[in-house]
Amino acid sequence: MQRTHYIKEAKKLAGQKIKIAGWVHDFRDLGKLKFIQVRDITGIIQVVAKRGEISDELMESIKVNKEDVVSFEGIVKESKVAKAGAEMIPESFELLNKVELKLPVDPTGVTESEMDTRLDFRYIDLRRKQTSLIFRTKALCAHAFREKLGELEFIEIHTSAITGAATEGGADVFPIQYFENKAYLVQSPQLYKQLAIIGGFDRVMMTVPVFRAEKHNTSSHLNEITQMDIEMGFADHNDVMDILEQVTLHILAKVKQELGDEIKEVFGKEVIVPEKITRYSYAELIEKLNSNGFEMKHGWDFTREAEKKLEEVLDNELYFVYDWPTEIRAFYSMPDKDNEKICHAFDLIYRGLEISSGAKRIHIPTILEDQLKKRDLNPVDFKFYIDAFRVGAPPHSGWSIGLERLVMKICAQDNIRECMLFPRDRTRLLP
Repeated sequence: MQRTHYIKEAKKLAGQKIKIAGWVHDFRDLGKLKFIQVRDITGIIQVVAKRGEISDELMESIKVNKEDVVSFEGIVKESKVAKAGAEMIPESFELLNKVELKLPVDPTGVTESEMDTRLDFRYIDLRRKQTSLIFRTKALCAHAFREKLGELEFIEIHTSAITGAATEGGADVFPIQYFENKAYLVQSPQLYKQLAIIGGFDRVMMTVPVFRAEKHNTSSHLNEITQMDIEMGFADHNDVMDILEQVTLHILAKVKQELGDEIKEVFGKEVIVPEKITRYSYAELIEKLNSNGFEMKHGWDFTREAEKKLEEVLDNELYFVYDWPTEIRAFYSMPDKDNEKICHAFDLIYRGLEISSGAKRIHIPTILEDQLKKRDLNPVDFKFYIDAFRVGAPPHSGWSIGLERLVMKICAQDNIRECMLFPRDRTRLLP
């Protein structure tokens, strides 16, 4: 074994012999005294090699450079000075691999690198504490999503990323050659979620990549993203907003508990977990914006600027917007039975950015056809979708969370590319 413990465990093991492994974060050779900072995914510990305290043979063998891969075995010593709360006195050392090339990215963060350079060399960028923390946060969010929905008796399903038709009927799809046929990368798993509900599953969840061929260049969009989705049978928009509230608060609570202190230290942003998520109607927020000097007309969608202004006006970083104008939401959003100009769609806004959207779906074929026609769309082009509701589809609702957007806001990042391990945008296909 080249490691018996991770560095984060060292403070609790004072007086014990352990073996650690990782990368040389920093190194100072003062002749009779050598300080080697060793880093793994959990933290950094200082190895102190002092001539006279260790053998001359061991002292001479410790010759390293930054980012060399090493393993040390030794005694953990409690330290009030060391940031890790402990340091190690080595008894053995192994150089596992040497750095042979000049590093294009500085893992210590002393020398800053452009984002594109860091993305080109993401495998080095991951060694930076900021980048590592982003992806540990992302992993925790995805785990907490599954954990809470498991408690709520949702069934996890797994669907294809390849389809023979554009699942939302749009043009912004990536075509691929599928043997002798033309196919597409999936824009959204929504159709498959709905088919599962029609099949009687009642409550389904999924975490999936989706692909959208939109030629945008913004800090909050990617062409491949990760969605965390649910669909729920015999439920309306209020029911699934309740579920979204529980899941979101659970995710934030988990992140605060396990990584909150680190996020505050590294990114300067506190993870706040409210007791509940306030709900505002679309009309109510239009009125609030206008009364605070920000022009918005009924029927306009919220721009990024409007969402940021609302955070300021409401003094609330997490809230729902529900009962949207039917004309500006997706055709499958169920109109209100008493006022078809309003539909039962909703968004969840976090720190000035939409991180989730959902709706009560139209499950009646005639209503679905009517909404398509009102958007100058031909129901014949959606036959594959409409026919699914002709075999006894129950009322149902659902939503999706954009995982990268959620993590972007939790970790106070300005660009969503920071939150995708290997992002895909209009120009980036490697690594």
